Amino acid sequence: MRVKQLEISGFKSFAKKTELVFDAPISAIVGPNGSGKSNVVEALRFVLGEQSLKSMRGKRGEDLIFNGSRTGARQNRASVSITFDNADRMFPLDYDEVTLTREVYRDGAGEYFVNGSAVRLRDIIELLSAVHIGASGHHIISQGEADRVLTASIKERRAMIEDALGLKIYQWKIGESERKLEKTRENMQQVDILRKEIAPHIKFLKKQVEKIEQARSLRDELSGLYREYLKREETYLARERSTIAHEKSTPEAELVELNARFSAAEAHLNAERGSDQDLAAIREAAARIAETRSRKDELSRVLGRIEGGIEYEERRLAEDAARAEQGEGVVPVRDVRTALDEAHRILGEVENQGDLGLVRLAIERARMTLVRFMEAVSGKTGVVVPEERSRERLETLTAERDEILRRLEDARTAESEAVAAEAAVKHSIETEKDKTRDAERALYEIRARRSELLAKLESVRAREERLADDTRRFEEEVREGVVLVGAMLRDYADTPITVDAHEVRSMQEDRRRKIEKLKIRLEDAGGAGGEDTLKEYDDAVARDEFLGRELEDLAKTADSLRELITELSEKLEQEFKGGIVKINKQFQEFFALMFGGGSASLTVVAPKKKRKDDDLAALEEGAEESVPEEVPEEDAGIDISVTHPHKKIHGLEVLSGGERALTSIALLFAISQVNPPPFLVLDETDAALDEANSRRYGDMLENLSKYSQLIVVTHNRETMSRASILYGVTMGSDAVSKLLSIKFDEATVMAK
Repeated sequence: MRVKQLEISGFKSFAKKTELVFDAPISAIVGPNGSGKSNVVEALRFVLGEQSLKSMRGKRGEDLIFNGSRTGARQNRASVSITFDNADRMFPLDYDEVTLTREVYRDGAGEYFVNGSAVRLRDIIELLSAVHIGASGHHIISQGEADRVLTASIKERRAMIEDALGLKIYQWKIGESERKLEKTRENMQQVDILRKEIAPHIKFLKKQVEKIEQARSLRDELSGLYREYLKREETYLARERSTIAHEKSTPEAELVELNARFSAAEAHLNAERGSDQDLAAIREAAARIAETRSRKDELSRVLGRIEGGIEYEERRLAEDAARAEQGEGVVPVRDVRTALDEAHRILGEVENQGDLGLVRLAIERARMTLVRFMEAVSGKTGVVVPEERSRERLETLTAERDEILRRLEDARTAESEAVAAEAAVKHSIETEKDKTRDAERALYEIRARRSELLAKLESVRAREERLADDTRRFEEEVREGVVLVGAMLRDYADTPITVDAHEVRSMQEDRRRKIEKLKIRLEDAGGAGGEDTLKEYDDAVARDEFLGRELEDLAKTADSLRELITELSEKLEQEFKGGIVKINKQFQEFFALMFGGGSASLTVVAPKKKRKDDDLAALEEGAEESVPEEVPEEDAGIDISVTHPHKKIHGLEVLSGGERALTSIALLFAISQVNPPPFLVLDETDAALDEANSRRYGDMLENLSKYSQLIVVTHNRETMSRASILYGVTMGSDAVSKLLSIKFDEATVMAK
């Protein structure tokens, strides 16, 4: 992994967008003092998450934003982006390039981005820690910081080396474990306090529990009785419910069928009773009979008059003939007898007749006979009627009589037909009446059967009501039993008993009375509130047991944390010692390269104890300094021992300024090679070197570039000559840093 590009916009003196491409092992940034070279290094610190404004030469966040000049307006935002080549996936991201961006605004707000997605500072730090990069790590060495590793105390020097070796993670884990251990100890104390607090309450509750043990035995007995009672009762109710349903289903089905038959028969009966067609037929037949009889009576009367007229004319002709023989004005006795006999005969013919029309016709004929006789004896018959006229009149009456007789016969035929039709209608009606009587009889039978079924169903409904009452009482018993005995009573169906289907009901009532007695005894024993006390006691005991287990778990956790701290400390010390060995090897090589020989090494030493007055007196007398036999490893520090190859110099204190600079550079380079970072930033670390030492410094740079990408800010020509890319930073009157770049490989090709 390497740095590909750095983009700066609005950061300090870089008002305009500026890009630096690092595609060579060594890239140098040069320029006069005050041009903004070190701003590039600070931009790197900024984008890598540096939070200390002092290390970036600022007091407020807005000091990092271009503040304007005489010719340029100030910026409201500063932005720095750094792009890494992630082809080897050192970053745990599935991208070939990873770009980190940080922005700051004048109001103090800041934002972080990874490949354009907003993230937190913590995400940036975790991402960089995966490749041993930090904002102020050992891979960024600014001007004046090179000598700090020599001037630092042994404890500070150890911290710097541990940071370079990547051991901070162990220290962080140890610190985190120690905090957890301390928290665990506090929790253990709190748990112990809680157990001591609830102990008197448990003791009090235990006495209360002893008082309700008797009630518990009663409750157990009640539970057994309840279970048996409830199971038997449920079985009885289920059996009774099934029996009632069976006894109810058949009558109800039959009742439905009877209701359907009753409705059909009643509808048929109403239809027969209210038949307008039959009534119309009867009325029509009666009207025809009346009409024919009226016409027949009229014809009979007319016939009587005509026959009377015929007899009168015949008699008149005979009388005229007799008078002509015997003389006028004489009424013979035989004429009187003849008239009376005729009337008697006419009336005798209809004496036994039931036909009123014939009777009336006979009376009319007899009356006409007597009238004619009276007229004859009154002297009116003395009028002589010509014989021809009487005969004509007789013939006319005879013809009329024949016509009337024909018409009378037709009327009699029509009357017979009308009477026959009326008889047929009446016969049909009588037949329908028979059917109606059958329907009425069927309706009566249906009503009787329906009443019987309704009575039976009423009896079943009464049993249903009793069953409903028993069911409600059963449910109340279950609820009350759950309150007295507990929720486990709901499992009464699992009670292993055999239920006798033929058991008398009184035995179940005896069980219920026994249960009621036990309820009273349980209430007298105070069992009603015992469950709460038992529950409180059980909860308190369970709470105490839980706290005990919690205390055991916390103790185990504390032991585990102690083991982890010990393990991490051992691993930290082991890797620290191994790292010191590796650093010493590289330190010796770089020191020999710098000084042409000699030796240099790091040593783990214990801090010197402050001497007491008696110790000082002993020293003044020539006593040897006493050193503790054992010093805690975390209190040990790092000391530096050097031997100059050409001088009899031992120790850092006697080195010159240039020699100290070379020593510090050699140590920093040695540290960086133990755990090589992806890149190193060196900000004028070669400022104090002369020409000869600069060449040695350049040789070390070329050696380091094999392991890490180097970005060097320098004024040294020797250092510049070792770079493949040279960025020149200038600043004009507008106080804006500008960038020029030269690639020496391309320049060499163009020069040739």
